[in-house]
Amino acid sequence: MSIRTIRQIIQPKIVIEGAGVRLRRSISPNRTNLFDPFLLFDHFIFDYPIEGPISGFPMHPHRGIETVTYMLSGSTHHRDSLGNSGTIGPGDIQWMTSGRGILHEEMPRQDNNGRVNGFQLWVNLPKERKMVKPQYQEVASESIPQIDYLGSHMKLIAGKIKNTEGPITDISANPLYIDLSLDNHSVFTQNTNSEDTVFAYIFEGGCSFSEYGETVQATTLVHLNKGKQVKIFSNTGVRLILVSGTPFCEPIAPYGPFVMNTQEEIRQALKDLREGTFVR
Repeated sequence: MSIRTIRQIIQPKIVIEGAGVRLRRSISPNRTNLFDPFLLFDHFIFDYPIEGPISGFPMHPHRGIETVTYMLSGSTHHRDSLGNSGTIGPGDIQWMTSGRGILHEEMPRQDNNGRVNGFQLWVNLPKERKMVKPQYQEVASESIPQIDYLGSHMKLIAGKIKNTEGPITDISANPLYIDLSLDNHSVFTQNTNSEDTVFAYIFEGGCSFSEYGETVQATTLVHLNKGKQVKIFSNTGVRLILVSGTPFCEPIAPYGPFVMNTQEEIRQALKDLREGTFVR
């Protein structure tokens, strides 16, 4: 069976987004679409606001994508133009399908130790689903399956491992999304569709992707080559996010919070926003 080797090691760039949220950004939307179907991956750590008392991601639009927020510590309060609102805390996840258009805000809140820590992933939508009705899948931490096996500890957010299925379903990219921890001197193995895009984001400890391969330390994103199996080795313990998904192999036109297939569709999104018809 072909084992996935390392294609690229990416050191995240530090950026400030919204109103003072410090991000480690490893993937950003790009026409080359190397991570198809994934568009963006951020590790966010709330810092001091740089735009006055408002802090976080104030009300902003999205069209044509799905945004995935997963919290490690602290919480995020959200509300949108459709009247939805709520708060996700440590271990919770929100998978939002923006579809034809939504305005929403996400405002981080510190825990008792002053921490806010989590991830945001953007997943593309295929052409035929770009303009679907917006929807949410919001899952509390206690509903996320925990799988423990031979030194591996998995929180299965989306996808299937043996007979266990994650709570996030009906996503076009057919994703696997795992919060994975390995004990000292442990090996993790996961079969994948050979053509799927797979990456791992290491945020605690270090690991390698072959028995005698280079050890990659936190905080780093590893883009893996094609293959039918992922193998992860850790001598000292590691915690990482492992993500895979099926590419759509479609052209994309990214523009800020919009990702469509053509520039004409981007112009239409901006026109809808100007004319007040963006949200139906």
